[in-house]
Amino acid sequence: MPDLSPEQLTGRVRTHVREQPELGCWLHPEAAWAFLGLRAQAQHSGIDLAPVSTFRDFDQQLAIWNAKFRGRRPLLDRDERPLDPAGMSAEQTVAAILHWSALPGASRHHWGTEIDVIDRAALPAGQLPQLLSAQFAPGGPFAALGAWLARHCESYGFFLPYDSDRGGVRPEPWHLSYAPVATGALAALTPELLQAALHGADLEGADVVRPRLRAIHRRYVCAVAHPSSAALAAVRLSPATRPS
Repeated sequence: MPDLSPEQLTGRVRTHVREQPELGCWLHPEAAWAFLGLRAQAQHSGIDLAPVSTFRDFDQQLAIWNAKFRGRRPLLDRDERPLDPAGMSAEQTVAAILHWSALPGASRHHWGTEIDVIDRAALPAGQLPQLLSAQFAPGGPFAALGAWLARHCESYGFFLPYDSDRGGVRPEPWHLSYAPVATGALAALTPELLQAALHGADLEGADVVRPRLRAIHRRYVCAVAHPSSAALAAVRLSPATRPS
């Protein structure tokens, strides 16, 4: 597929993603094909690799943002402790949201290349999946998954963009990114393009966000890990030569 258009980059259309019935989600076709290979590899290690969040469009991201700003969805501090937005300024609320949720138009999930995953086989019976660091820490139900992903995901073109705390988005050991497409998407997502996407949007906290857009872009969009050469090269592998 060609490079993503401005509308695709900011989630305002979904022409670059396809429904994936076997996964129950929408993804960029290249990312979906690679993920199916990674999923098959995980099964050999007793891991049931399952997506829990993939493509989100602009309106979905806007709804998440506004619900958090209004206190209708949980708002967490950097240590995953609940916050009460009623006692916070607009500036504090915006900062708290950005630690865990992207600004509409700036979410990597708009690209169809991002997959939040769990090990369904390790999920305790009757428990809903939770994407929290404690679940992936030693002793957590997804600790083995986190270690496995770090060893194997690059062979299929994936990497972990939020592998450590860079002062922006908190670490997300569950977040996979398909490097061959996502790398170009990140380079193309400029502050100017983001500003255009937000024009006219009913965004809570807009008075705080708009004058800080360049700083937000630098800290919460660009401050991510760089994919390895192995992850970037994986796109050149044919199905017959994929790692088994």
